[in-house]
Parts: sequence; C-alpha cells; structure tokens
Amino acid sequence: MKSVIGCLFCLLLLSSHPAAARTLPTPAQIDAKVAEVMRRTSAQGLAVAVIDRGQPVYVQAYGKRNAQGEPLTTDTVMYGASLTKTVFAYTVMRWVEAGKLSLDDSIADHLPQPLPSYGGEDIVNRYTDWTALDERWRRLTPRLLLQHSSGFANFNFLEPDEKLHFHFDPGTRYAYSGDGLATLQFVLERGLGLDVGQGTNAVFAELGMTRTALKWRDDFAPNIADGWDEHGKPEPHDDRSKVRAAGSMDTTIADLAKFAAAFVDGRGLTAAGYAEMLRPQLAITTRSQFPTLQPELPPAQRRKDLAAGLGVVVFQGPQGRGFLKGGHNDTTGNMLVCLQRQRRCLLMLGNDVRAEDGFAELTEFVLGATAAPYDWEYGK
Repeated sequence: MKSVIGCLFCLLLLSSHPAAARTLPTPAQIDAKVAEVMRRTSAQGLAVAVIDRGQPVYVQAYGKRNAQGEPLTTDTVMYGASLTKTVFAYTVMRWVEAGKLSLDDSIADHLPQPLPSYGGEDIVNRYTDWTALDERWRRLTPRLLLQHSSGFANFNFLEPDEKLHFHFDPGTRYAYSGDGLATLQFVLERGLGLDVGQGTNAVFAELGMTRTALKWRDDFAPNIADGWDEHGKPEPHDDRSKVRAAGSMDTTIADLAKFAAAFVDGRGLTAAGYAEMLRPQLAITTRSQFPTLQPELPPAQRRKDLAAGLGVVVFQGPQGRGFLKGGHNDTTGNMLVCLQRQRRCLLMLGNDVRAEDGFAELTEFVLGATAAPYDWEYGK
C-alpha cells in the first residue's frame, strides 16, 4: 500500500510541475522545417527568430520579399500588424512605472472634455468615432483598454453607423478591439500630452531597433516587403503615414527579435510591472477570438487555461505559463509565442498570410508542446 501511495504522490508532483524545457532544434533543422512548411502552405516569404534565456539565438528570413523575386532578408522591413499592440502595452507600462498614469485611472480623469464630445473628421481619421457613446465611457481605464474589455467592436467602421457603441459593460468580458487601443492612445496624447510615436521610438532606440517605427520612414523603401493574400495574389506594402497604437508598426525580424527578447526577459520594466503585464487578469470566455462580439460559452465549456494579460493573451501549458500575440491582415501573418519560465520565444513574421497555416506546426517543432491556443486564435 505504501508503494502505491508513493507512486500516486509522484504522479501528483509530476502533474503539478511544468515539464523541463526541451532542447532546441539546430539551425539546419529549423531551416528544413521552415522549407517544408513553406512548401505545404505555398507561403512566399517567412522570417523566424528564436529567443532562449532572454536572448536571440537564431534569426533567419526565407523566400521572397516581393513579386519580382527579390530575397526576404533579416533586415527587410515588414508589416508588424497587431504585434504593434504588444509594443504599445509595454510602452504604456513604462509610463505607468514612471508615474505618468495609473492602470486603473478613469480616462475621464485625464480628458478636459467628455470623450463623446470629441468629433470631427480629423479626430475620426486619426483615432476613431466615440460620439455615440453613453456615460459608461467613464468606466474605461487603461487596464480595461489593454485587456480588450472595453465593450467596443474591433473598429468603429464595423458598426452600421460607423460610430463606436458599448456591446457590454466595460470590464465584464474579453472582446478584441483595436479601437480600444486607439482610445487609450487618444487619452495619452490629448489628455496627458504623451506622444506614442516618440515613446515607442525611445524603446526602439534603447533596444537598438534601428529599422522599426510606428510611422513610415522613407529609408525603409529600398528593402521593403510586399505581401501575398490567401489566393497568392501579391499586394504592395501599405506606407502608413499615421501612428496607430493598434497596428501601424513596420519592423524587421532582426529588430523585433530584440524586442521579444527584452520583453520575455522583463528588461525595461520592474519585476512588478513585468508580472502585471503577464498576469492572467481576465478570463476569456469565447470559443475563438474572432468574430469579436460572439456569444460567451456556457461556464462549463470555457477554457480554464486562457486569459487576457496586458497587450498579450496568457495561457497555461505543459511547460508552464506562456503568452502570445498575433498580427494579421489580408497579406500578413505574424505570431509571437513565448514561454515565461524559460524566457524562450518563437517569433514568426510572414509577408504571405498563408504562412499562418504552418504556425502551430512550427511552434511545436521549435518549442515543443506549449498549448499555445491556435484553435482559439484562428478559430480553427
């Protein structure tokens, strides 16, 4: 009987502790796997970086940057898409730690006028349209906006009248909203006099990210990545002329690997700030991330391993806690997956949206079993 009890205790111990980090594949093995994935998905371009113990250990680019067949390289400027949101959240947390704002301030504390009073074409084009909001806007805080619990649709132009509305009370559930991030950007810039472009540029300079910005730079043009859509049709790069916290970043795989390494290592933040960003703060209650305003699942069907952090989604898996953030448009597929205890990440930037179909396979090949929620992320 004692031996049986002892075995049961050992099993309990094994189940309660994360598995040891696996040995990373060699560069040649990664190259071969990426080539296989690109053949299977027909992806024309893909860049990959591996971070281990808080440092980039492998950075490579594969395939083409444009329809002319010019090579995608590690310093080719690619569209960061919604990975911008994670960079923005990191920048906001640095401002929080500098005492410029609190995560739990009402945004009403920082605006000289009520949010719905800001209108006009310049405001709407720069940020979004809040003119139809009711008084619940006063409940919004930086935390809720970074958690994607604002109650907004993803973008105002998805609404019938192209104005934001509350679809649920702020803070009560997760629903991805780029315009929630645009709202926080407006509060920072109009209410607090902070410049998101300059703030993120300071982060990039500190990390040696010389070919990254949230606004188009002419020096990007000689080595820029165009993209391919799901049908294999090439599309030119969109030169974004406005800083948009929700998704205007241009970057390179070499640059963004430096950010991923710093972020997973907690550099630039206090231990408390780092822990706060990656704390499971709000349960995620939907079957998938998109569509954003889908009904919540019955409690018994909700995932217990998935929650919103700040600027990332946090998950629990066989190697412990991890976090991820994707970035997507018609011709872009990006993903950052990190394991917190190992300070290990896989960063994938695809200038062909078809590359996304290989991300789960590449993640398991490089990082091992993680339980990264790709089925929830992509709804597949």
